[in-house]
Amino acid sequence: MSNNWKPNSWRDKPALQLPTYNDAALLKATEEELASLPPLVFAGEARRLQEDLSAVANGNAFLLQGGDCAESFAEFNANKIRDTFRVLLQMAVTMTYAGSMPIVKVGRMAGQFAKPRSSDNETIDGVTLPSYRGDSINGLEFTAGAREPDPQRMVKSYHQSAATLNLLRAFASGGYANLNKVHKWNLSFVKDSPLSERYQEISMHIDKALRFIESCGINTENTPALKQTSFYTSHEALLLPYEEAMTREDSLTGDHYDTSAHMLWIGARTHQLENAQVEYIRGIKNPIGLKCSPALKTDELLTLIDTLNPDNIAGRLTLIARMGHDKVEDSLAPLLRAVKSEGKNVVWSCDPMHGNTVTSASGYKTRPFDNIMSEVRGFFAAHKAEGTHAGGVHIEMTGQNVTECVGGAEDIGDGDLSDRYHTHCDPRLNANQALEMAFLIGDELKAVHADKDKKNA
Repeated sequence: MSNNWKPNSWRDKPALQLPTYNDAALLKATEEELASLPPLVFAGEARRLQEDLSAVANGNAFLLQGGDCAESFAEFNANKIRDTFRVLLQMAVTMTYAGSMPIVKVGRMAGQFAKPRSSDNETIDGVTLPSYRGDSINGLEFTAGAREPDPQRMVKSYHQSAATLNLLRAFASGGYANLNKVHKWNLSFVKDSPLSERYQEISMHIDKALRFIESCGINTENTPALKQTSFYTSHEALLLPYEEAMTREDSLTGDHYDTSAHMLWIGARTHQLENAQVEYIRGIKNPIGLKCSPALKTDELLTLIDTLNPDNIAGRLTLIARMGHDKVEDSLAPLLRAVKSEGKNVVWSCDPMHGNTVTSASGYKTRPFDNIMSEVRGFFAAHKAEGTHAGGVHIEMTGQNVTECVGGAEDIGDGDLSDRYHTHCDPRLNANQALEMAFLIGDELKAVHADKDKKNA
């Protein structure tokens, strides 16, 4: 890597959003322990994801990236992993069918344990303690002991991520993703949703198509793609001691890969050009992402693109726009125009969650579903106006029946938030709301497909 990059060269740069560990010896021993553990993902898998994302960059596929705001130790269980995976499959099948386009599936799973915070400290009833930064750093409980950053939490994050990945790989390749079972993927609470009839209609059309191709001799026995799927993992590259410890040199290429996930991204709070997160992530060969807020200027973005993807490789860099429903078209258009004018090969994805967070009348942090949907529509509209490819969506969601975002087909109201508000950090879409979003995106992709057909006619 040029400019003398090394996995630890970030340590010479200013670092934001990192915890202060009081026991330096324990931190060093923990980093050494992590560095001795097997990789969670492999370089070849990351390269396959980059190939899939290159199809997105070229306008021939769509990226679906979703999962927990922040994974937790306490809520870790097989059913939760299964249900989130299942909803992502439902969304992908819905969008594939409607948009006639392959869907690249990437989970915010198996590593999303650290979160940036707006303040280093939190005060409750006159008591001030360090802010909760995710289970890989400290505990959610508001006590001095829980809020003390503990390096050994990184080891627990590693082992929980390993178990999650094992289960995800089994689901993806062991028959759970069989398209013949698509009608069985509905969660019990989806069956009572106003959307269930529409989803069942799509399921019947898919079943009819499968019966047709089976009659032509194509089945799950001779065509593995009908019963398997590719599924990748991702998280924010925030806790750099963990990421450095998980960095390995690929024996085939000599390149460095962060083996904690297939894809890593930099958040809007840590994308300063001269800072540690950019320094670290520019040197790994994984596909990477960059969150783009309304504050990001075109010149700054272009410089970051040149730093993070100097060879202009398609599929290497995903730009994740998180603008807010009322700013998306006006704020996104100049960035789209500049990136297109400079001939940069990027994937454009929409994060409709982070720019639409509000505090409800009852005091809960929430996100109005109408505003989330509005940002998705604005994202597609901006790309249509600029002649660029709306390449993906990046959402915080869960397969659980939570009540954290208001609105949607279930019409969750402010008074319902307290019923099942379980997030450790930011509000997530529940399964019904995620599926409703999939229908919207499917409609948008269908319109894009129709426009392409008209141009090619």
